Amino acid sequence: MSVKIRFGTDGWRGVIAEDYTFASVRRCAQGFAEYLLSKRYKGEWVVVGYDKRFHSENFAAAVAEVLAANGLRVYLTERATPTPVIAYSVVARKAVGAVNITASHNPPTDNGFKVRDQHGGAIAPDGLREIEDRIPPSVDGVRRGVFHEFISKGIIEYFDPNPAYIEQIHRLVDLGSIRQAGLTVLVDPMWGNGAGWFSELLRGSATRVDEIHNIRNPIFPEMTRPEPIPPNVDAGLRETVRRKADVLIITDGDADRVGVGDERGEFIDQLRVYGLLAFYLLEVRGERGPIVKTLSTTNMLNKLGAAYGVPVIETGVGFKYVAPAMLKHNAMIGGEESGGYAFRGHVPERDGILAGLYILDMMVRLGKKPSELIDLLFEKVGPHYYGRIDSRFDGDAQVRQQMILNANPKTIGGFTVLGLDTTDGFKFNLGENGWLLIRFSGTEPIIRVYTETTDPNRVSAILEDGLRITGLK
Repeated sequence: MSVKIRFGTDGWRGVIAEDYTFASVRRCAQGFAEYLLSKRYKGEWVVVGYDKRFHSENFAAAVAEVLAANGLRVYLTERATPTPVIAYSVVARKAVGAVNITASHNPPTDNGFKVRDQHGGAIAPDGLREIEDRIPPSVDGVRRGVFHEFISKGIIEYFDPNPAYIEQIHRLVDLGSIRQAGLTVLVDPMWGNGAGWFSELLRGSATRVDEIHNIRNPIFPEMTRPEPIPPNVDAGLRETVRRKADVLIITDGDADRVGVGDERGEFIDQLRVYGLLAFYLLEVRGERGPIVKTLSTTNMLNKLGAAYGVPVIETGVGFKYVAPAMLKHNAMIGGEESGGYAFRGHVPERDGILAGLYILDMMVRLGKKPSELIDLLFEKVGPHYYGRIDSRFDGDAQVRQQMILNANPKTIGGFTVLGLDTTDGFKFNLGENGWLLIRFSGTEPIIRVYTETTDPNRVSAILEDGLRITGLK
């Protein structure tokens, strides 16, 4: 019996050879093809790219073949390509969408199927449901053809997406000042698609770029998964100290997310990075415009919005909510707790490469080390502290969700609960003291418990209460 395919927050992911098979990937491609054809896109171009996971290039070729058999034309990347580069290629090539074969930050056992719209951004939830509904129940409903015949006829065309993206980066960032700054930058692309990008963009200059974990290795040694958070980043943080680097820039497996380590080898959490990026745009570059944030990210953005007179729009978790909101409001920046940030004037898609370059530009323009940038941010909005625990669970998610609702706690971590937001998960409002969020992963049997608080001594207590509320402790 065929696997029932359900799209999560960012497409579909599965375990390779278990549910993620060539048959399943072709079924997904058929559903996406029918979705595009329903919009009268027959004969239009679709970008297809992939990451460095096991067999990704072959899964991508299978997708291209199905799209071509349905009357679409395909630009297929020549090599493993960062997600933001694929997204920008949609705009640069005037395509109607994209498919990206990647499981992003998932464990090495997994692969995935991401879809993007004509803007290069995530497709909104109603569109994802429509694609899912169009996926045939078995491979018998998939149109097929011969890959090499499509190549010879020009229906599938290999292309190099890098030059157009590099031109765009030059429009957005003053690379010259970063090159001349004489920084020592350590980059950890986590064995993924970000390898070589910072070295290429900043090569031949006073600034030196060193890389680790920069070859293809789909088992991801020295980390449990290519996700730019501890403990996966610990090897890079140690190397930062050993090499006396000024900063550590980390990109996840498909390079749409970024992590940052400071000059002391200490990790700067994703909420602080988002605060830095928004502060950089507002204060250093003098930009103004709405900020889009998911409900799982920092209240520092609300304080920055108030200080600089710009609106802050809150959405559900995932770029399927962030990207449409950015387009609707012409947002200056959009982002989420996972380390994904998008920027106006680019594409409404997370871009770990551009975000990393913006952090470097901020260091250069202000003449400060990363730890000093955090001090500067906290002078503006006050200190904020973040914690997160991910726990696997067994059984029915709905039973646990009801358990959370029934808990009805009056206090969490010693703070009074002022309200509960169930827009996306369960967010307990602790007022000026912060918040606790309990949320179920859309791609794995994992419960995520997050908090942000202004009291560093309460982080553990808040998370412990969150685990108790979910029945995990």
